[in-house]
Amino acid sequence: MRIENDSIGSIPIHADSYNGIHTFRARMNFDISKQEVDRVLLYQIAQIKAAAAIANQQTGKLSALKARTIVDVVDEILDGQWDQELRLDAFQGGAGTSTNMLLNEFIANRGLERLGHLKGEYQYLHPLDDINQSQSTNDVYPSAGKLAVFLQIHQLLEPLQALTGVLDEKAVAFANIQKMGRTQLQDAVPTTFGQSFQAYGNNLKRCAKRLRAIMNELTELNLGGTAIGTCVNASIPYRTIVYRELKKRSKIAVKPAADFIDATQNLDVFVMVSSVLKALAVSLLKMSHDLRLLSSGPRAGLAELALPARQAGSSIMPGKVNPVIPEVVSQIAFQVMGNDTTITIAAESGELELNAFEPVIFHNLFESIQLLNQGCRVLNTHCLADIQVNSEKCLQDVSHGTALATKLAPIIGYERASNVVKESLLKNIPVEELLGKESFEALSKQIG
Repeated sequence: MRIENDSIGSIPIHADSYNGIHTFRARMNFDISKQEVDRVLLYQIAQIKAAAAIANQQTGKLSALKARTIVDVVDEILDGQWDQELRLDAFQGGAGTSTNMLLNEFIANRGLERLGHLKGEYQYLHPLDDINQSQSTNDVYPSAGKLAVFLQIHQLLEPLQALTGVLDEKAVAFANIQKMGRTQLQDAVPTTFGQSFQAYGNNLKRCAKRLRAIMNELTELNLGGTAIGTCVNASIPYRTIVYRELKKRSKIAVKPAADFIDATQNLDVFVMVSSVLKALAVSLLKMSHDLRLLSSGPRAGLAELALPARQAGSSIMPGKVNPVIPEVVSQIAFQVMGNDTTITIAAESGELELNAFEPVIFHNLFESIQLLNQGCRVLNTHCLADIQVNSEKCLQDVSHGTALATKLAPIIGYERASNVVKESLLKNIPVEELLGKESFEALSKQIG
């Protein structure tokens, strides 16, 4: 065992442990959810530690040996070698300090091991004096969070683009298949399935455009602002170099925020990101609800679409097949909308110079992005790719429908057209037959 100390007291820690006293206390205090800090967030904190070490070396505040050791350990982390060691509950107090300290203590102890020292011999490589030099949790953690959200949105765009692609393909394939358009679930006027699927695709393209636009705001960091954005203990040369090195390592065009104090205490950018994610969720939800309605039946429903059969739908009703893919996508959307509420409340609840609730904001943002990523993939591959249209049923609905009366109204008058519709529905006779063949053909020529 080794004894580690902090301002609260002393704790014995196993001699082989890469964790220090702060991480030990965090694991004791925050045994909350069994959901861990997102791996992408941890990797981005590690990237910042490497960039900071290089900046501190080049400004004469850290030896070349220590800087090289820190960078080497970070590269091991990014290689995935230490994923089992870097684990902490996602729900934690302290504005992310425990997550920052998890990296500080691990890098220090792994670095000491590489240097031939015992873990805990911090006089040779210190978690705070060396690994955290020129930094604060308050600039490292939100900066890493922005990078992690940026990367995960970038990953989300791929399945979203694939989903819009298949919708475009279906729009072409179904271009000439007429269907009854409906408003308030009542028959309105004819349209085509091609037009319907094109509308779904255009909606999702707008969502993708919004995601790309918000990504630019995520590249503006408060790194170098340290505790509250006043840049205490972070020199101008350090700030210049750390952005250059982080940009080089992350391959993201990071830049300092125009106002570090503003960027440290205000989290509106994450509210905006969540709003864009919620808009995408709502769009997927609307489409999923449409698919469920249009595929309802197969005998006593609309039955205009046939969704791929993915699994048996009932433990008591033989042969029943449910629209399970639109249903799971709908549930993803519900969760994303709930996450948005949490993010909004957490962002509003920050006081004065810092918001302490970034951990729950990041946890919910990451969950929303990851759920939407998988939702787009599943909807594409397990539903839309093999969806079929019941063209005969659609043609029958259009030909026997009363929508023609809408086109006739400007010619024969709204009141007469209404009476024709009423009679058609009452007697179950097509509008064409009620008007008489010659009258109908004459009217059809007038309306084109």
